[in-house]
Amino acid sequence: MSLQHGHGFDLEARLRERERNGLRRDLSPLDAVAGRADVAADPGCAPPEFDEECVVFGANNYLGLAGDERVAAAAAAAAEDVGTGAGASRLVVGDTVAHRSLERRLAAEKGAERALAFSSGYAANVGTIAALDPDVIFSDELNHASIVDGVRFSGADVVVYDHCDVDSLADAMARRADAASDGESWLVVTDSVFSMDGDVAPLSAICDVADEHGAWTMVDEAHATGVYDGGVVGERDLTERVDVQLGTLSKALGAQGGFVAGSEPLVEHLLNAARSFVFSTGLAPPAAAAAERALDLAPERRDDLWANVARVRDGLEAMGYDVWGDTHVLPVVVGDRDAAVALDERLREAGILAPAIRPPTVPEGTSRLRLAPQATHTDAEIDRCLAAIEEAGEEVGVL
Repeated sequence: MSLQHGHGFDLEARLRERERNGLRRDLSPLDAVAGRADVAADPGCAPPEFDEECVVFGANNYLGLAGDERVAAAAAAAAEDVGTGAGASRLVVGDTVAHRSLERRLAAEKGAERALAFSSGYAANVGTIAALDPDVIFSDELNHASIVDGVRFSGADVVVYDHCDVDSLADAMARRADAASDGESWLVVTDSVFSMDGDVAPLSAICDVADEHGAWTMVDEAHATGVYDGGVVGERDLTERVDVQLGTLSKALGAQGGFVAGSEPLVEHLLNAARSFVFSTGLAPPAAAAAERALDLAPERRDDLWANVARVRDGLEAMGYDVWGDTHVLPVVVGDRDAAVALDERLREAGILAPAIRPPTVPEGTSRLRLAPQATHTDAEIDRCLAAIEEAGEEVGVL
């Protein structure tokens, strides 16, 4: 029996279902990626019209380096000197001086013997976890989707422990130890800064539990790279205890790509066994050069970032909003998904981009605005954002 064309793929029905559940999303192109931008005049997208320049409070460009002229100049110079693209897998003919220079700088930043740049943070996670090929993986329940997918691809037995709960991890490892086979390889994997809750994993205690069972520890520093000196791992002096450090170049560093840092044998293994590295065109040289320059500039922006974060948090809490976490990511939790979407829409009308985050990205009943102040936001822009959020909250009925 032959299948009819399109059998089983009613995509319009799937889209209608998303619409009914308040889960359908659309693209809203901007003409810039810095802390402020105009909505692009794309008639196919029909974006809202703003009377003035909009202010972006939902990007991961925490240090404002995506719009820094010095970072752009480094990218432009690399494009002219090396080329706009690597042209091939780095194991073929795509390995350039820009890659090697960035990797030396990343290794120094992370206190590691060596680093390896991937085309994205997602590729770094899925490729690394699968290439390590552990027998058992212990994974925080709120780990990023790229970690979750890497765990799936690995084929390992998976144990999910309660979010940032070391007792839950310890209990899970103890139970598994009772039935473990000789020589099993165990991997504990966690984000350091969680991108939706804005909290930090208890890394020292996690390392303690992992050490008790001879497990490796892998930490994804995507939202910590650049914001903290050496990431959370470096700031907490855990470099010697964390076996695998990951990060991204596309958030606080304002470029594109991902990386892994660790021992020489780790990196040698990954460049031979991580399929997302072996079978992917190398990171674009301009992105590599931009990230390296951003690493040099990051320290000068950190104080401004934390001052802006404190100002926004204090303002939101004074209004009565429930603000989670204790980092530069500020989840403003309102609970109901419709209320979160309504807040998002009213803020857009006021020229503030602060996206609503809904299930399945976050658990049911915890829909929120995800605010991410940047080091380059001015006092006037922060005042404008806070005033708009207060007015929107009163209109929607969450204040």
